[in-house]
Amino acid sequence: MKDKNLLPDNNTGSLEELTDQANQIIESLENEKDLNNSVEIYQELLRLNNIIEKKFHKSFRSIGEETTKKVKEIIKKK
Repeated sequence: MKDKNLLPDNNTGSLEELTDQANQIIESLENEKDLNNSVEIYQELLRLNNIIEKKFHKSFRSIGEETTKKVKEIIKKK
């Protein structure tokens, strides 16, 4: 999990792909016996979580805007 240079590339992944990657990191944390390695892996998980959170908020905002637009179109038709 020392692929810190890969994080910007994660921005192109879907929420599902990023979630799968986070689950893999969690699994590796559960199996890690060396606490020093656990700290690095946990920090990677935190960075990945921030990316997921930003993508989720962006998607949520987009869905809200699209819904508002559709509601306005329906109201105009009446």
